Order: sequence, then C-alpha cells, then structure tokens
Amino acid sequence: MPAPGTPEPSSAAARARMVRQGQAHTSPEVALRHELRRRGIGYRVDVALPLKGVRRRADIAFIARKVAVFVDGCYWHVCPQHATWPKASAEWWRAKLEANVRRDRDTDARLADAGWTVVRVWEHESPTQAADRVADAIGRTAAAPREPRPSRAGRPAGGPSARSARTR
Repeated sequence: MPAPGTPEPSSAAARARMVRQGQAHTSPEVALRHELRRRGIGYRVDVALPLKGVRRRADIAFIARKVAVFVDGCYWHVCPQHATWPKASAEWWRAKLEANVRRDRDTDARLADAGWTVVRVWEHESPTQAADRVADAIGRTAAAPREPRPSRAGRPAGGPSARSARTR
C-alpha cells in the first residue's frame, strides 16, 4: 500500500519496478567502487554526512579529505541527457523529481559551506571516467599507492599484537 498522498501505481508492472528499485549499492555505484578499489583507493560507503539540521548520506565518502561522492540515477535525479517524465500521475512525479533535484543542490551547497568537495556521477557515466574525477577530487593520481591503514588499538601496523609478543 502506498504512503498517504502517494498515487497508486499505474500498473502491476510499474509497482514491481518501483519495489525492486534499490536506494544503495546500485549497479553503477558498485561499478565505481570496484574501479576505485582496483586502483587501490579506499573509501567509506553509505556515509551519514555531518550537516546540521538535515539527514543526508553520501554513496561514497573520503572523510579525512572531505570528499563526498553521489552516484545519481538518471530518472530519480533528472539527468539532462536521459531524464523522462512519467505520463501516469505526471504532476505528482514532476513535483517529486524536482524536489530530489532541489535536495541535491541543497546538499551540494551545505557540503561546500562545510569545506567539502562534492563529486556527482550520473549512472550512465563510465566507471573509469568517474573514478578519474574522484581521484582528482581526492588529490591523488590514478597510479598513487594506497595510504596505509592506521594501527588499531595502539598496535603497530602489520606487527604482532602486544599481547602475543608478551606470551612468546
């Protein structure tokens, strides 16, 4: 059953498509993450952003470098090349999709004000080209080595834990 104020789906097929539509870990997002990982670039996934008064999440984030990446679907975010406007419940859908775009611009502005860089990737973009833009944004070249991970709980990175060293 749709939420109050939401129009009924125009058909069973339309309802099935909407139910299957994921919000996170979409194919374009996973392809970009795979390309970043292939290059040795580490990242965080589905990250709550530090914005006061609003709840927003980045698809991919580089927190220390303050870079947020959003992989936007052409339909849901009104791609200038591929956007389509539904015929059924057209007025409701236009308002919904335009609100998505306004929220995207608001998120971009809030992040910029907080000192973050925003990278917006359309779902139709090549993962390689998108990864190039992300690498540029985080200030690394595609061939740069991966940063070492910080040690956990004060243990030296890559070495035995203090406890196992004492028991030998």
